[in-house]
Amino acid sequence: MKDIRTKISDLLKQVSPLDQVEHAHIEDAMAWIASGVEIFRIEKPETPLKHLVSYAVLVDIKKQKVLLLDHKKALKKLPSGGHIDVDELPLEAAKRELMEELGVEPKLISQSKVPFFVTVTETVGLTPGHIDVSLWYVFGGNSTFAINSNAEEFKREFNGYHWLSFDEILAMPIEEFDENMHRFVLKLKNILQ
Repeated sequence: MKDIRTKISDLLKQVSPLDQVEHAHIEDAMAWIASGVEIFRIEKPETPLKHLVSYAVLVDIKKQKVLLLDHKKALKKLPSGGHIDVDELPLEAAKRELMEELGVEPKLISQSKVPFFVTVTETVGLTPGHIDVSLWYVFGGNSTFAINSNAEEFKREFNGYHWLSFDEILAMPIEEFDENMHRFVLKLKNILQ
C-alpha cells in the first residue's frame, strides 16, 4: 500500500498547470514532499513553517461566481479550506472543511481526486507568516442560497461572505485575496469556455 506522501505526490503529478508559475509550484511541492520533512501542520499556528492546506472553492458554474469568505486572521477574502490533518488525503480535507465551516454537503464538480490548482504561498495577516502548500478543489455551489453564517466555526473564523463573479474578482486588487486568486479564476474560465 502506498504511503500518504506517495499518494499526494501522485495527485500532484496529474495536475495540468495553468502556467509556468503553477508548474514551478507543483515542482516545489513535489520536491518538498520527497525531502522527507514533516508536511502536515502538527502544532498551531505554524509548525512546521511549511505545511499542506486544502482549499474547497464553491463555484456557481451557471452564474460564474465564486464564494469567498472574509477571513479574520488573514484579513483577506479566501475560499473555504484549512490545514490537512496528519495522514489525511487533500480531497477529504477539502470536504471536511466545507462541512465544518459552511455546513455544505460537498459536490465535487469533477469526479477526479486530482486538485484543480496548486499553489505555494507565504501567508500574511494577524498570525506569524508561514508557507502554505495549497491544493485547490472546486465544488458546485448555488449563489442564490444563503450560507449558514451563524454556525460556530463560521463565526470564529469569518466576518462574512461574498458571491463574486469571475469578472468582479479579476477587477479587484489582488491584495484583497490569496495572491493566486486571479490566476485560479483565469484557469477556471479557461476550463469552462
